[in-house]
Formats: sequence, C-alpha cells, structure tokens
Amino acid sequence: MATGTSKKRNNAKKERRPKRKVCTFCSDKLPDINYKDATRLRKYISERGKILPRRISGNCAKHQRLLTVAVKRARVIAFLPFVSE
Repeated sequence: MATGTSKKRNNAKKERRPKRKVCTFCSDKLPDINYKDATRLRKYISERGKILPRRISGNCAKHQRLLTVAVKRARVIAFLPFVSE
C-alpha cells in the first residue's frame, strides 16, 4: 500500500509548467502603447471584443495596464469595436 501512495506523489512532482510568455512590448522596447495603432491592439482583443488577460497575452503588469487604457480609448474613438458583430 505504501508503494501506491508514493507513485502518486512522484507523478505530482513530474507535472510540467508551461513556458512563461514574454511581454512583446518589453521585448520590442516600444516607448509607449498608442491607441491609434489599431492593428497592434487587435492582437490583444478576443473575437468577442474582450481584452485578453495577462495570463493569456503574456504581457507584464505595466504594459497590460497601458494596453487596457489604449484599447478603451480606441473603442471610444471608434478605431476598435466594443463588441463583435
């Protein structure tokens, strides 16, 4: 019986974590995120029109905040849609 429980513990240790995504804004060394650049902002919006979260997009916290503000501004000026059609 002791061997069965030890196998379960060993399997739990072998689980692999997915590789951490790199922030594209940090790697490109862009000075700022511009709300007028709709083509770049579209990559961070889902097909339903929602802003992708950090864990999916791979952005750092600083750039995710700037991205959110830029997307919201682009929506108000009608560069990006609020919802998909």
